[in-house]
This record gives sequence, structure tokens and C-alpha cells, in this order.
Amino acid sequence: MIANLSITSARDSIATKKVSARELAADYFKRIAARNGELNAYLTLSEERAYKQADRVDALVAAGKSLPPMAGVPIAVKDVISTRGVRTTCGSKILSNYVPPYDATVVTRLEAAGAVILGKTNCDEFAMGSSNENSAYGPVQNPVAPGCVPGGSSGGSAAVVAADLAVAALGTDTGGSIRQPGSFCGISAMMGSYGRVSRYGLIAFASSLDRIGPLARHVADVATVLKIIAGRDPSDSTSTTVPVDDYPGMLGKPVQGLKVGVPKEYLGAGMDSGVREKIKAGIDLLRKLGCEIRDIQLPHTDYAIATYYIIATAEASSNLARYDGVRFGPRVESDSLISMYRKTRGAGFGPEVKRRIVLGTYVLSAGYYDAYYLKGQKVRALIAEDFRKAFQQVDVIATPTSPVPPFKLGERVNDPLQMYLADIYTVTGSLAGLPGISVPCGRIAGALPVGLQIFGPAFGEAKVLQLAHAFEQAGGASL
Repeated sequence: MIANLSITSARDSIATKKVSARELAADYFKRIAARNGELNAYLTLSEERAYKQADRVDALVAAGKSLPPMAGVPIAVKDVISTRGVRTTCGSKILSNYVPPYDATVVTRLEAAGAVILGKTNCDEFAMGSSNENSAYGPVQNPVAPGCVPGGSSGGSAAVVAADLAVAALGTDTGGSIRQPGSFCGISAMMGSYGRVSRYGLIAFASSLDRIGPLARHVADVATVLKIIAGRDPSDSTSTTVPVDDYPGMLGKPVQGLKVGVPKEYLGAGMDSGVREKIKAGIDLLRKLGCEIRDIQLPHTDYAIATYYIIATAEASSNLARYDGVRFGPRVESDSLISMYRKTRGAGFGPEVKRRIVLGTYVLSAGYYDAYYLKGQKVRALIAEDFRKAFQQVDVIATPTSPVPPFKLGERVNDPLQMYLADIYTVTGSLAGLPGISVPCGRIAGALPVGLQIFGPAFGEAKVLQLAHAFEQAGGASL
């Protein structure tokens, strides 16, 4: 059994015939069989598809042909990303039997690069949650902090990487759903700028916020996956034509002299004392690496949670209207159309999704649109302007990923406000459309992981990855 592989070491092992791609896939499926009952991190496995891809890679090796960058590398895909012929549920009963007829662009690009897709990972229903306790198929267990949540909504993707049940995984991030699970599971996890990665094939939650990104144990692997999935896609009109940098090739660049902004608003009340201690140690490490640490202000941070939960729920209300028993989802028969809609959605959606649909419908309703949704969009612009001004003074911004370490399963499930506040440091970058990564920054009492978040300016992914890699190589995870 080969453990703790990186993308490079997995590919090299296959290229040098130490192991075949089929054998490697089989090894990972054995691990999944042994641990998934405990973790509940995979919802659906795609063994037939995985072995077909592995055989294609092995045929290239046998023929002595050059291998693509992720040849034979086992990966996992969050269950809100479409996979042709493989069940895609969004963690919801209403899509319990949905099998997409096409692949998302990110899936097509990864398989073209040789990746072997092992299966689909558990997540909060329709990506709505901060703990992965909202899935219709049960919560995911945190593999590195037993009894705690893995973070959400991409908790399954973070858990399979942390448990070595995949070399890397794809997640989605609307308000922190890649970065916060990465922090809670002690791995690296990144969202690119809005428009950097195609959303074609992503089942939408909030279309102006949703992003797809990679999770992996090593920053270099995050960079490799991001380079493969990034770039213009004609199928997604919001994807950008901005050129994709060679992210892996730029990791070794020196970080001396890099100006790192630390916003005072992110280190105030409400932060766990253990998290504060680790983040301060992380900032000290950046200083030792030769970075210039500057205090900055992001004055509209206090309004970010309220703004996010107005805009995101409004867009969710619109996007989820299609799940009505007519266009999508199993139908609950009734004696009238309205009754059928009500019963279908009542049975198919979980409580958190219903809560957000109700909130979103309310803020868009007649008489309230200007007071809530329109005002939310105006504050969003102010938050984006805060960042724009900050990036005139600094190159990147360093913050905590979460104000708290992984919390106990069930601890916040009946307190939505406390659950929402777990996203207070991640939603700002989401609203502003900026790239951000979470990298491991030590563990509280040697047990609970802490993440350092690094933001960059729009399409500044290379600089974000460069600093994250330097931090990782300097021992940031061991602080």
C-alpha cells in the first residue's frame, strides 16, 4: 500500500512502473472500503469509470508515450459537480437518483490531464452549510479531529484528502466552503478569482459567488490542479480570458520583500484564543521569511455576513426554483399543482435549504427588494472597494481562515447564527471575487487544526500560491 502520495510522486510511480495506474486505483478503493463507513465522506464511487481511465494511462506507459501531468492520479469530486453517468445528488433527497448526461468542464479537463476520478464526495445539501451536517445522507466525520465537524460545505472533499482516500479533490466555495474545510481538516485548499475556473456543470447555489477549486495536502498539488482546471470556457460566459499563469513553475520564487497586509478587523473579538495564538505565530513566520508586515483596514468587514446571507439566499431562491417535481426531482403526487409543488419540495429539501429559500424569497419580495437585496449589493461594492484600496498598499493579505477551530458535531446545528458566523473571515473575499487559499498553521493543543488564509488581488493566484508554498516549506503546519 502506497501512502501519502503527491501528484508528482503518484505520476512518477506510474511512469517508472513501480505501480500501475489500475493497481493504484484499486489500492485507493480498498482504503475507501475500509474507512468510508466511519467517515461517510464518499457518497458514490465510480469504479468502472476509474478503471477505464487507469487502463488508458497504463496503455500510454506500455507504449512508451509521454504522460499527461496527472496521469493515473486518484482524485475525488464534490457531489455538486456534474459527472456523466455517475450519480450527482448535491447531498439532497430531491436529487437522490439524478445522473447527469454530461461532464462539468473541470471534470473533462482533469481527465484529459490523466486524472482518475474515484467518486463523489459528501457535502452540505446544495452546498449550503459550514459543517457538512446538512447533508441528507448524514454528516462527515473529521478524520484528523475525531468527533468534530470537517467544515462545510466541501467537508467530504477535505476529509478524503486528509484521510488519504484521494490525492486531491475538487470542492466548491460560495462563502468559504473550500477554505474552511481545508482549515478544519489541516490541508491546503484554494478558490481562484471569480471567473478563473469554469462553472459549467456546477449545480448552482449562488451564481455570482460560486467557484470550483482544489483541495490537497500540498500547496504544489493545489497549484497543479488549479492550472489544469483554470482558463476560458465558451460554455461559461462568466469565465475569463485572462491568461493562466504557470502556477507550479512559479512556486519557488522568493517572497522576501513581499508586502503582507494584516487587517485589524480580522483579529478582534469573537476569535478563539488558540486560533489567535497560531495566527500570530504564522504572521511572525512570514516576517522571518522576509515579508514586510503591514497593518491595514477593511472597514466594512462587520457587514459581510449580513450582506452575504442576503445575496446568497436571494440567488439560491432563484436557482432552486427548478426543483419542483416537474423539471427536476422525484414528484410527490397531489390533487393540485400547487399542492404537488409544496409536498415535493417539502419532502425533498432539508431544513437549512428551506431556511435559505425562505430568506431569499423574502429579500426579493415586493416592498423589500430595495431595503435588502439592493442595499446588499451596494455594501458588496463597498467591501470590494476596501480590498481594492488595500491592494494599493500591499501585495497579499493574511488572515485567519476561521475564528474557531473545528467544533464538535452537533454543537452548532440548532443555532444557525453561530453557524453562519463561522464564515466571517471567508465571505469577504467571496463577495469581492478575489482568490484565496487556506494553508495549515499549526494545531491547538496538538489536536485541532488552524488555517492561515491568504488573499490576493483579482487573478493574483500566482502570488497567493507562491507565499502559501513558502509558508508551508518553512514549517507553517508545525507551528
